[in-house]
Amino acid sequence: MKAFLLAAGHGTRLHPITADLPKCLVPLRGTPLLAIWLENCERYGIDEVLINVHAHGDAVRQYIAQRSFGVRVRISEERTLLGSAGTLAENRDWIGDDPSFWVFYSDVLTNADLGKMQRFHDASDALATLGVSEVEDPRRCGIAVTDAQARIVRFVEKPADPPGNLAFSGLILANRQLLDEVPAERPVDIGFHLLPRLVGRMRAYRIAEYLLDVGTMENYQTAQKSWPGLAPKTEENAKRHHL
Repeated sequence: MKAFLLAAGHGTRLHPITADLPKCLVPLRGTPLLAIWLENCERYGIDEVLINVHAHGDAVRQYIAQRSFGVRVRISEERTLLGSAGTLAENRDWIGDDPSFWVFYSDVLTNADLGKMQRFHDASDALATLGVSEVEDPRRCGIAVTDAQARIVRFVEKPADPPGNLAFSGLILANRQLLDEVPAERPVDIGFHLLPRLVGRMRAYRIAEYLLDVGTMENYQTAQKSWPGLAPKTEENAKRHHL
């Protein structure tokens, strides 16, 4: 299975740390976010990851080249930013005939059980499943409104007047057909331009595990104290969770 790891942003909210470092290599207790993501992908049977880069792309290439991971990594450089949704559409040949794929935002820190999320998605008729969680300040997030069956009936990115506090977490499991829905313009954003088009065809999966957007200095500092790490890796867990 394949996953996009979106990492092309400038990371301006984490300056000065990201002045000379891409946000996906920002360390969390000594381990870069990228390494945490790749390890979790390997645990859940994701064997290919595409990382889009823009600022400090050479640093990401060097980091990958000097280490061995349990997944194959492809780096896609965007000299001109495509936007998060544009990255998906421009790499549809990489997805090929795979029926579904993951999308992860690299500045999200989580030990979510991806196996449970996939089983939730596979049991539904949704075009995409969004990982969601309740937040204190919904004005800073993409907000989903759901019905009793967890179907997303409304989606608004960073609303001035939030219709709720159930926020998109930066994790998506989508069917290949989602790529047909990406608008043609570039750059084009997942939250602002793609997800509102999919209302009625998405489900919301509530993430119960640790989840934090570490793209701000405040949250990054919080994560240094609160991150519990990935779940212990055991043979039993590997067999149960492997997708």
